Amino acid sequence: MLVQIDKEEFAKEVNKKAWYQTNTIIWTIILLFWLFSIPDYIYLKNSWMQVLIGRIIVSLLLYIFYNFLHSKNYNHRIVLHAAFFLLSATSALLCTLVNPADLTIYFLLYSVVVLFFNMQVFWEPINSIIQALISLLLLTLFFNLFADYTIDIFISNGGQYFFIILCISCFIPHARHKVIMREVHSQIVIEKSNETLKAQNRDISEKNHIIDIQYDRLRKLDEQKNSFINIAGHDLKNLVGSIIMSNNMLKEEEENLTADQKEFVGYIGESADKIQYMLSKLMDVREIESPEIQFNMEVFDVNSEVQHVFRGLLETAHMKNITLVDNILKLPLNVKLDRVFTGQIFQNLLSNIIKFSQTNNSINVVTSLQRQRFVFEIIDGGIAIGEDELDMMFNKLKDLNDASAHVESRLGLGLSIAKLMTLEMGGELSYRSDETGNYFRVEFNVIN
Repeated sequence: MLVQIDKEEFAKEVNKKAWYQTNTIIWTIILLFWLFSIPDYIYLKNSWMQVLIGRIIVSLLLYIFYNFLHSKNYNHRIVLHAAFFLLSATSALLCTLVNPADLTIYFLLYSVVVLFFNMQVFWEPINSIIQALISLLLLTLFFNLFADYTIDIFISNGGQYFFIILCISCFIPHARHKVIMREVHSQIVIEKSNETLKAQNRDISEKNHIIDIQYDRLRKLDEQKNSFINIAGHDLKNLVGSIIMSNNMLKEEEENLTADQKEFVGYIGESADKIQYMLSKLMDVREIESPEIQFNMEVFDVNSEVQHVFRGLLETAHMKNITLVDNILKLPLNVKLDRVFTGQIFQNLLSNIIKFSQTNNSINVVTSLQRQRFVFEIIDGGIAIGEDELDMMFNKLKDLNDASAHVESRLGLGLSIAKLMTLEMGGELSYRSDETGNYFRVEFNVIN
């Protein structure tokens, strides 16, 4: 996640951090500086009260100066320089007024002040170097004005320790400044990242809400679909029942029927039984909701089923002046499939090819045994339907508009169902449409 930080925003956060550190330093000095009078009471018995008053005055001056600069929104460095100068001046003055025997104590106290300041301060290292030089300058000035002993005594009684600590402590602000700058940068990155994540979370929540609404809508549509299927299924069962009843009444008058009429009555009965079987599957809600269709597998001669479909569509082809060429094997080939759905596959494929084919055409229906597999082929040498249109009809269950102005609508739903049933029963279905015409092929395993 890339976070952009502008300079103005970064400077603002750095300034907030700097004032936080400055407040810590100033209030610590104001509240604790008077405690330094305890060693004054021990080592400056004659003048410790005056020194205490001086420390209190320094604290008050620092408080007044701090409030004024803070209210005017001055740079925090000015406040820190002023505080450091007041502490340095007080400590340097005391180092030149005490007895040489007590110099080490006051140089150590001065070192504590310097260390505390440099360990807490947040500014560029050059500022600490400037204050170190000011501290040495004040010590030199006050020594020349008030000390009555030599410089060797001044240095050997703690002065050397103070100088070493002063120099070492000047390196602390450098590291501290770099660390805090990185902290501020990381803090801004984290805050911006959190804001981005919150915005993304809100966006996801809104999208989830939209998805929930769409899901409710789809659920209602699904309920409506199931309701429609139930109503339509029951109505169709009633109609099929009427067809079966009427067909049975015709069978009772069989002696008065011709051979062709008897054959047609047989076709009507078989078709009605198949419709009734498929409706029972459709009405089985448990199977509708399950991910796989439950087939009624049985062993049967698939060539006889193809022959039955072929004879049933001869009249339909004749009405369009289309010739169906019978190249169906007359030998039995047994398969273990759902007989009704297998017949429906052949029915859907051949009826759709007849429907899409132009008049005065011939369609070759072929079955064969190849590598222990039953092969069903439809070869139409007429005008190509088109590979793209076949893809849509076989794969997407969508209506197709007729680009060549044929009067028949190319729905293609039957082809999609044929492909689905073939795959569900472990078969293969392929097709081709090019300048040579249209070709369809279905394969199933045979039973030895």
